[in-house]
Amino acid sequence: MFRKVLVANRGEIAVRIIRALGEMDIRSVAVYSDADRAALHVRMAGEAAHIGPSPSVESYLRIDKIVAAAKEHGADAIHPGYGFLSENAEFAEACESAGLVFIGPSAASIRQMGSKTAARTLAKVAGAPLVPGTESPVSDPADARTIANGIGYPVFLKAAAGGGGKGMRRVDCEADLEAALRDASSEAERAFNNGEVYIEKLVECARHIEIQIIGDRHGNMVHLGERECSIQRRHQKVIEECPSPLVAAHPEMRAAMGEAALSIARSAGYHNAGTIEFLVDGNSRFYFLEMNTRLQVEHPITELVTGLDLVQLQIRIAAGEKLPFTQRDISWRGSALECRIYAEDPNSGFLPSPGRITQVERPSGPGVRLDSGVYPGWEVPMEYDPLLAKISTWAETREGAIARMKRTLGEYYVAGIKTNITFFKRILEDPEFVAGRLHTGFIDEYLRRCRQRAADQPDSESEAVQVLVAAVFSMRHKSGGPKAAASPSRWLVDGRGRMGG
Repeated sequence: MFRKVLVANRGEIAVRIIRALGEMDIRSVAVYSDADRAALHVRMAGEAAHIGPSPSVESYLRIDKIVAAAKEHGADAIHPGYGFLSENAEFAEACESAGLVFIGPSAASIRQMGSKTAARTLAKVAGAPLVPGTESPVSDPADARTIANGIGYPVFLKAAAGGGGKGMRRVDCEADLEAALRDASSEAERAFNNGEVYIEKLVECARHIEIQIIGDRHGNMVHLGERECSIQRRHQKVIEECPSPLVAAHPEMRAAMGEAALSIARSAGYHNAGTIEFLVDGNSRFYFLEMNTRLQVEHPITELVTGLDLVQLQIRIAAGEKLPFTQRDISWRGSALECRIYAEDPNSGFLPSPGRITQVERPSGPGVRLDSGVYPGWEVPMEYDPLLAKISTWAETREGAIARMKRTLGEYYVAGIKTNITFFKRILEDPEFVAGRLHTGFIDEYLRRCRQRAADQPDSESEAVQVLVAAVFSMRHKSGGPKAAASPSRWLVDGRGRMGG
């Protein structure tokens, strides 16, 4: 087992990893930029290394500085967390070259699955169902028109190296295709230093369901079930749950999706933790979307339902240990929800809201988990993803988990900045959410319903409805609109320009 591990990340995920290392009696090394000198993860680690100025390109994305810090502090391995360099094949190779263990998959697997077009090709070979689209980038408008007409509108243009909603455009008709292709490619180039774009059929009202897999270096691999990640804003997940209400009602679907996920991962020679993401249409047909070659933001809800510690498993696998269980040993108990608490303003289209946190009241109680990287007096910086914390709740039933989350959100108070806590309370009370009728356009649809109610009842319009109505108009400029293309790029946090998902 490792003696000392450097955590190449910040915020709540760095805190999560440092805690896991402490439970395993492994010493930890934190890294920090100028903006993070007083960060919680720096305070908690056994040692800390300064790696540069606040901009991530000068600190958390500097492979040379992070590897040098690990060597200087005598670390045996590096855990990348999610975001930043976690899906960077060059980083994994640099660790290996320096004699350090990268706690994650091989560089070859990261490279193969990191390109969405390459991943689609591999998934096709593995026999997984694919959303109709291209397995190679498209740059010529004439070719794009031929392909889109063959697939049928609407279509999505997507960055081959992308994520987090960047380099993505919905196209509803041929007249809009050429401009959308140009805009998507330009945005992808800025965000990921790679302007390649591919075309995919848009699955209307799809559910976003992902399968957690984990495998060791000895050829053993299992899936740990699914997470429902359909509640999104700007193509970024904000509420997740395990199990999915759809899949829970069709256990044969979990088995089929699990086998498809394992087949894809095995085809990539994968080891360590990873996630295969699927879209599910209105007829419960699922299609491969992409693979995330890292730990997911939403891993706590899988841990709550399976009783497993994914971070400790990652570390043990990287140290050469075998999985201590087989697929038949995996079981799922109860239901769990996660809400991502962001420093953002729902009243302004969910734009980031940095500033100083003046007060924090933390929730507690049975079945409540808080993964947080902040404290009173902490200044939420402009340079990074504005995720403050993740609240997860568990109960024997989905109804119980929702009720517990509503109570927990009522107890969680963060002063000094704006957050999305109140917005989540409203979502959890929505009859469509309670009924489990979820899809990736849920938030947009919910806000439209709020706007319609406000229009129908102008004299009794509450402050809450007014806030939501304002958000509707602000969200006209979400990803794909004129403002979004220029504004949120400073919040992208990893080597491929994407936020963790």
